Amino acid sequence: MTLLLGVDTGGTYTDAVLIRDEKDVLATAKSLTTRHDLAIGVGAAVQSVIDAAGVQASDIHMAALSTTLATNALVEGQGGRVGLIYIGFREADLETHGLADALKGDPVCVLTGGHGHSGSEGEPLDEAGLLAFLETYSDSVSGFAVASRFATRNPAHELRAMAMIAEQSRRPVSASHQLSAKLGGPRRALTALLNARLIGMIDGLIGRTEGQLKDMGVVAPLMVVRGDGALMSATEARRRPIETILSGPAASLVGARWLTGVQDALVSDIGGTTTDVALLRGGRPALDPEGARVGPYRTMVEAVQMRTFGLGGDSEVHLVAQGLLGGVTLGPRRLVPVSLIAQDAPDVVLPALEQQLLQTLPGEYDARFARPVPGIGTEGIGERERVLLDRLDGRVQPLSAVLRNRLEQGALKRLVSRGLVQVAGVTPSDAAHVLGLVSVWNTDAAHMALKLFGRRRDGAGNMLAKTSEDLAQIIIDQMTRQTGLKLLETAFAEEGVELPPAELAQHPLMQMGLQNHTNVIRIQAGLALPVVALGASAGSYYPAVGALLGTEMRVPEHAGVANAIGAVVGRVVVRKQGSVTSEGEGRFRVHFETGPQDFAARDAALDALESELREQATQAAYAAGAVDVEVTPTRKIEEAVIESRTVFIQAEISVEASGRPRLTADQSATKL
Repeated sequence: MTLLLGVDTGGTYTDAVLIRDEKDVLATAKSLTTRHDLAIGVGAAVQSVIDAAGVQASDIHMAALSTTLATNALVEGQGGRVGLIYIGFREADLETHGLADALKGDPVCVLTGGHGHSGSEGEPLDEAGLLAFLETYSDSVSGFAVASRFATRNPAHELRAMAMIAEQSRRPVSASHQLSAKLGGPRRALTALLNARLIGMIDGLIGRTEGQLKDMGVVAPLMVVRGDGALMSATEARRRPIETILSGPAASLVGARWLTGVQDALVSDIGGTTTDVALLRGGRPALDPEGARVGPYRTMVEAVQMRTFGLGGDSEVHLVAQGLLGGVTLGPRRLVPVSLIAQDAPDVVLPALEQQLLQTLPGEYDARFARPVPGIGTEGIGERERVLLDRLDGRVQPLSAVLRNRLEQGALKRLVSRGLVQVAGVTPSDAAHVLGLVSVWNTDAAHMALKLFGRRRDGAGNMLAKTSEDLAQIIIDQMTRQTGLKLLETAFAEEGVELPPAELAQHPLMQMGLQNHTNVIRIQAGLALPVVALGASAGSYYPAVGALLGTEMRVPEHAGVANAIGAVVGRVVVRKQGSVTSEGEGRFRVHFETGPQDFAARDAALDALESELREQATQAAYAAGAVDVEVTPTRKIEEAVIESRTVFIQAEISVEASGRPRLTADQSATKL
């Protein structure tokens, strides 16, 4: 009997599942995600599932982890402070592809250097400028990102910068050419920057998870789900955490297919922070040809073609005060639900809510709380931020006791973006508690929080809601509307219509069609495919969404742990890419990772590159934790006919190596 352990660490819950022989779910379990020390939540979920299955920890043959941690961090703008070394580009290029916005004020060094399209050096690397930058910032950042112009054609300057960083600093460094083989310097730089920002966070998660599992007696190798649904070793995930963005959503697709056997469907996975929607065709998710998009960022990471929205059970509820009609809107920021923080600190939260209800007028910070997150580095934060951290004093406090003036609101936002502080407030999870859809946290706190929020006034001066139940229904109805729009937006993106998908989803004719409008014109509309709904709260929210969109809504058994299931039924897949360009008659340049090399014959150049990529992909697959590796090469050759003569333009070769994940019994398997 083969026992596989799957773990998914989400923004709110950590899920665990034990599967026997890749066929039967033996047991499932959930525990609250403990952000201050993720291993606590992991350990609780794993111990619960082991106890429920009645097995020994040492009997587990493989453990796999999927996580929304990286995705949520990018959506919420969190992560470590990093330094960007930008070689051979203009300073104006920082404005391209959202790079300047992604920096969020982190230090950047624009240096001369880089290479041309052919791989030849453009200008020498400004090593003196790099050295001065490192001397200034090495102690105030958590890591560095390096991106050089045309580094995929010749990585020499990135490699030299990496060596200098290693000499001057002990901080980790992310080089763009090691994360993507594609052209497009600014986007490669963005990918390297985000990777560097995530390293500390993912390293902490994996390290503590491995330690926790070992302490519990689980000796099986730990795998991590990548954003394309494939598995990688924990060691590789620590080096390349950016590849774990969309890890949780990708695992959910694999899990949806395993749970339902569905071939064609929309899959929607609702978590605490995000809703992730993707299309299954023929039982397979497509990879995004442009690279994974998360929040405002388009990276060069290979990942499933999925749309991620800042909408979840823990999304912030905002008052809509414009116009005469009142209402609410949700997201994109995640808050700790008031019902949850009251569960953790009832002696603080409940008296504060009762006191706020005694006030005649609603307060700006009613039903809002803050708590610090221990164990995260504070390098680079300002004096105002330190004052707020000191004022929090390591415990939950009402926001009204933390903020003394409006200037401090900006400092609080910066602390939240760094992951140093969490803010609690009204969320759909609280509304679900009020309506009795769930009852896992403090329902009394949810009632009081919604009653406080309902006292706010809309644009016409009317109270938003008279009772907590009325406001809860308003919030749940808004969740239904926004979820429906996101599903429609994803569907329209697949239709190839020229108008923006979001505009089409909200178009009045589409909305009339959903209501089966019949007057002079008859309009009917809806989704033509079923929706597989996943997530702990899917059963609470999605039946109404299915009714709104006129489609079959499938909420499978074990929908709440689909990510954890998907984590253990996938394969290890590694892809390596390279290019051959023409440098003139009879000169074919192969762009190896070690630098360009010229060949006199086209086929010799192509064969040399394919052989190198085969070796790299095979080695990487074994390093990523695979056994029984199979290799599949693909060649894409561009040629043109000029004056009846075929002329070689360029070629791209891609090699895919795949195998099943290594089990405990395979520990002695020979690595190539």
